[in-house]
Amino acid sequence: MTPEELSLAISACLKDAVTAGEIALAESAIPAEVRVERPKNRDHGDWATNIALQLAKPAGTNPRAFATILSTRLQSINGVSAVDIAGPGFLNITVDAAAAGALAKAIVEAGRSYGTNTALAGHTVNMEFVSANPTGPLHIGHTRWAALGDAIARVLRASGADVTAEYYINDAGSQMNTFAHSVYNRLHGLPVPDGGYPGQYIADLGHEVISAHPDIRELTEVAALPVIRAAAYEAQMKDIKATLADFGVEFDVFFSEQELHDAGAIESAVARLREQGHVFDDGGAVWLRTTDFGDDKDRVMVRANGEPTYFAADAAYYLSKKDRGFTEKIYLLGADHHGYINRLKAIAAAAGDDPDVNIEVLIGQLVSVNGAKLSKRAGNIIELKDLIDWLGKDAVRYSLARFPADSPLTLDPELLKKNSNENPVFYVQYAHARSRGAARNAVAAGVERQVDGQDSFEASLLDHATENELLSYLGSYPSIVAKAAELREPHRVARHLEAIAGAYHRWYDACRIAPMGEEPVTDLNRTRLWLNDATSQVLANGLDLLGVSAPERM
Repeated sequence: MTPEELSLAISACLKDAVTAGEIALAESAIPAEVRVERPKNRDHGDWATNIALQLAKPAGTNPRAFATILSTRLQSINGVSAVDIAGPGFLNITVDAAAAGALAKAIVEAGRSYGTNTALAGHTVNMEFVSANPTGPLHIGHTRWAALGDAIARVLRASGADVTAEYYINDAGSQMNTFAHSVYNRLHGLPVPDGGYPGQYIADLGHEVISAHPDIRELTEVAALPVIRAAAYEAQMKDIKATLADFGVEFDVFFSEQELHDAGAIESAVARLREQGHVFDDGGAVWLRTTDFGDDKDRVMVRANGEPTYFAADAAYYLSKKDRGFTEKIYLLGADHHGYINRLKAIAAAAGDDPDVNIEVLIGQLVSVNGAKLSKRAGNIIELKDLIDWLGKDAVRYSLARFPADSPLTLDPELLKKNSNENPVFYVQYAHARSRGAARNAVAAGVERQVDGQDSFEASLLDHATENELLSYLGSYPSIVAKAAELREPHRVARHLEAIAGAYHRWYDACRIAPMGEEPVTDLNRTRLWLNDATSQVLANGLDLLGVSAPERM
């Protein structure tokens, strides 16, 4: 019995009780799916629900009386062996071994879809993350959001949301001119300009420019700079995209800020917000009255000299997302961007959106790596590509995904390079590899999930204590995924995978899949192979949500 099946069964019992007049409740008040969770103390049963506490008041009764009526009906459900009422009205449900064990077969049959849900179906989300300036390589400051942003997008999709992962390219403004001047000076053997970009990568970009434009040194500075700017920008974006690909991060859209300017979107945004009544003129400048929406001060959109501000581009970009049909916009910003929260929400409100519904700003704390060296190529930063080469994509991604975004984090390279249970990513990946090895050994010993083309599975045989524990963690996985999506916290998936890995290792040590020596293959062996393969599937599914591989061998 899966949690979903139990949830639907409880809903059916509620409807039957209402129809029978046992509970005075409008049928519309009954949820389509009742939330069930694993109790903290497994002695209290396999599953628990607080539905009686939720519905007792609208039913005009107390939670314990409500729970008593419901428990009588729940005990008649096929596969439920006991129902107990705890505290003010919690219902603790115990399922029999056959009902619990049936989950193993259901997981294998569901395959990659196990754990997916429809909790966020109908949600159309634009999620912007990383968005590094195209003036240099990706570095450690971008690493956390690359890993977390991609993992959040994956858990949102697993929960039914339609997600577009978007990278906003800050390719407009003075930094692009400084970038072009830096490459120009390097090409001509000149010092780095004031405020310019140092590092060997600037010289490398110069070589890229010469390859595309062999005569670039023959042009005047005025003629050369636009050519250098375009060619160096293209080469740097190519490097950024290659690094992201190596890190397993995919974006659906790379959105150019410069295109906003070229298309007149800045002027259009000012005009639209003025029509809404939130734009005013003062001192020759154009302002957005963001204090009306909780910002600490009003923001300038166009300076007195006619130059638009970054804030104006932010407003135009938000309106672009709105115009493209994204009802929900998630921004993932760095630790130094707390001041952006109120101004972005103010833009949403000024555009006629609900800032509590249509926009969400997540702030991530800094991450550091003990012993990490500054990039030889970039000179003053720790490059993401160097971290990947040093520690490996899986170790970095998993380690970043297993902690909440708002907690400062220091990674320990010595730990991440260990092939031991101390290393969390190794612990989970090894559990998957071990399960695949166990399956290969079982098949070699003549154990198959099918006999004569028919599934050979006897759920009631999975009655060992370690099997009950493992099944409980496997059964909780879908609700963990849904919660991770709801709260934008993929670390919940990582921590749950570690619990599954631990339960699997304990089961593997206690229960044989393949028979000993000349012992015959029995239904117990075959049924345990189903449980083994179900564990493999859940571990693989969870690791995929984190952008981490599930190795067949280690």
